[in-house]
Amino acid sequence: MSLPMLSGEPHVITAGAAVLGEALDAQAVPRTAVDWRPPLPGTEDDLARVLADPRRAAANARAVDRLTSARPLLAGVRPAGEALDLPPGTFLHAGPPIGWEHASGPMRGALIGAVLLEGLAGDAGEAEELLAAGRVRLEPCHHHRAVGPMAGVVSPSMWMFEVRDAEHGGTAYCSLNEGLGRVLRYGAYGPEVIGRLRWMGEVLGPALAAALELTGPLDLRSLIAQALQMGDELHNRNRAATSLLVRELAPALVEAAGGRAAEVLRFAGGNDHFFLNAGMAACKVSADAARGVPGSTLVVAMARNGTDFGVQVSGLGDRWFTGPAGVPDGLYLGAYGPADANPDIGDSTITETAGLGGFAMAAAPAIVRFVGGDVAEAAAATRSMYEITLAEHPAYQIPGLGFRGTPVGVDVTLVARTGLLPTVNTGIAGRVAGTGQVGAGLVSPPASAFTAALAALAREAPIR
Repeated sequence: MSLPMLSGEPHVITAGAAVLGEALDAQAVPRTAVDWRPPLPGTEDDLARVLADPRRAAANARAVDRLTSARPLLAGVRPAGEALDLPPGTFLHAGPPIGWEHASGPMRGALIGAVLLEGLAGDAGEAEELLAAGRVRLEPCHHHRAVGPMAGVVSPSMWMFEVRDAEHGGTAYCSLNEGLGRVLRYGAYGPEVIGRLRWMGEVLGPALAAALELTGPLDLRSLIAQALQMGDELHNRNRAATSLLVRELAPALVEAAGGRAAEVLRFAGGNDHFFLNAGMAACKVSADAARGVPGSTLVVAMARNGTDFGVQVSGLGDRWFTGPAGVPDGLYLGAYGPADANPDIGDSTITETAGLGGFAMAAAPAIVRFVGGDVAEAAAATRSMYEITLAEHPAYQIPGLGFRGTPVGVDVTLVARTGLLPTVNTGIAGRVAGTGQVGAGLVSPPASAFTAALAALAREAPIR
């Protein structure tokens, strides 16, 4: 077979090694650079099977539309025992299922603290014996329509934000934020931690509940959209969102909390992460709206328990696909360093799942002072996430990118095809139980969690 002769000036398409393209540029050879990456190793057959699934395009369109059209409203604050039908002796935790024997230091510390808070043990040693003997029940927050930051431990007496989806009817919950430093969610359980939690149950929770009865439900979708345009990314920077929430609640808190209003406002206003937990519940109820669409490759949960990183996919029900959690790379507090860090932990990656957090860092240039890197890297991280997502969020927009919607809807097939992994910014917990927070930074999920989900999708795809 003969090939036709090419006419005109030569034009080169380059992919991969930048040095080749630079050499051609130096010779003034016309070229087009293509940003191409090989798929993740061993995924070729699974990709071919899933991409050929005739259900996929329509299923993903439906799933991502449900995610982005959700309208989360902060509807109330209730005790976990009542809101989640959580009986005494049952504790929730972040991430995929895990037992005491495999739990990390911060997870163990938070569980010890929760046992002490509930009065099931007299001291830490007795609490540890009870947990090691399996005399309490441990279940993931995600299995109860809930999410929890870091260790994510929830016990029956803790109060929860209740967020309802006015568009699709779902409900999700998240605990109240304790602040930074030595707190339960980072695995600390000293007297000051337990004392703060008791105050939150006796004063803060009831005051917030009474205030919301006066204000009625608050539109979290609108509040998040405003906060993005004020410099938050809604995972590790919540200063604007917290200020907006406190402004909405303050008059009602003064009216409802009486003589306790000042201490409630002082606590909420002095904790820049106070909004985080309400925002997590908003992201959870939005992602849950996209669950259960047969053939969809959309990721509806990313979560870590300090040992494993797990994902759930819309078309695969409630199954978890896991890989080892990595240690974040970031900035450390005081004398702490990488040797003190626990592997990544927490349900707060629900923010990235819904197009916020690491996916929205271009909206929050100041975040680099907390997690490391520079402003250009933060913007580049957001831009790269458009390559593995199905849509741009219609409400959550980034001023620095010309009000482009945040990248939303991680697609397992796009992760496998590009080799790009979701960008996550996170706090860093100390690996020893009782330490608390030691820093903050960035972390990449394990590729194996996504390739395992892809393989399951391939097994269930219809044969054509």
